[in-house]
Amino acid sequence: MSLVIEGQTVEGTLRAEVGVSRLDASSARDFKKQIDALWSDAVTGVEFDFSRVDFLDSSGVGALLGVYKKLPSGSASVRLLNVKAPVQSVIELLRLHRIFEIAS
Repeated sequence: MSLVIEGQTVEGTLRAEVGVSRLDASSARDFKKQIDALWSDAVTGVEFDFSRVDFLDSSGVGALLGVYKKLPSGSASVRLLNVKAPVQSVIELLRLHRIFEIAS
């Protein structure tokens, strides 16, 4: 199964669906590679559909932070859509909801 499916850039926003239930040490490396393959200089924001993600660990968090760091400073925007409660708890515990916008 592909980790990132239907990734495309629309008006500067890279929109991608995360296609795994666990964004963890075993999947984060491939996730980063697939995002790199979709990346272009035109990307000014990112939206991830997290509807399939049930679990997020430090490696997954690191992969998301890597995406954030790739964005141009000042206009960086990472939105996480359809985030399940356990994943949102991890993000909030680490206070990353200040960096990532969480939308239901």
